[in-house]
Amino acid sequence: MNKKTGIIFCCIDLVSIAILFLADRVTKIMARNALMGNDGKELIHGVLELRYLENFGAAFGMLQNFRIFFIVVGAVFLALMLFFLIMIPATGKYRLLRICLCLMSAGAAGNLYDRVTLDYVIDFIYFSCINFPIFNVADCYVTVSTAVLIILLLFVYREEDLDLKKIYGLDRKKTAEETKEKQEEKDG
Repeated sequence: MNKKTGIIFCCIDLVSIAILFLADRVTKIMARNALMGNDGKELIHGVLELRYLENFGAAFGMLQNFRIFFIVVGAVFLALMLFFLIMIPATGKYRLLRICLCLMSAGAAGNLYDRVTLDYVIDFIYFSCINFPIFNVADCYVTVSTAVLIILLLFVYREEDLDLKKIYGLDRKKTAEETKEKQEEKDG
């Protein structure tokens, strides 16, 4: 992988994250404008509804009112995802992994933005047939990409495929340095 290809892939990743983030923002704004203050809208009778909810907690409403904690965790998570996107080689072998990380980053950014600017996350999608907790598009990004990532890690990638030291040849440099040090000790 050359540096130019890596930069192009990073730019594509950032544009993808921005588009996904904007899609999440638009849906949340539309939900707030259309659903706030009413009983919601049934899309599929007995199955799917749109209901406005201000979620002050985490997924499924857990840990209510831990705003600062969620902001810090969200920012760290987002930084890690961006770091891995930069570090992953720009090859077809890692395309699905890059897509998963872009989706996770966009979802984390979408909910982090809500927490920072609103103090809560706007949720509005509700599966009434199973009484599933109300969620949003960013949650979909994170949930689906996490499921795909688990499948990739279990069945597609081997451990050495994800060893950044090996990918970038850093393990060979260390081995060469160790060999040189051992030789110097032996000679000295």
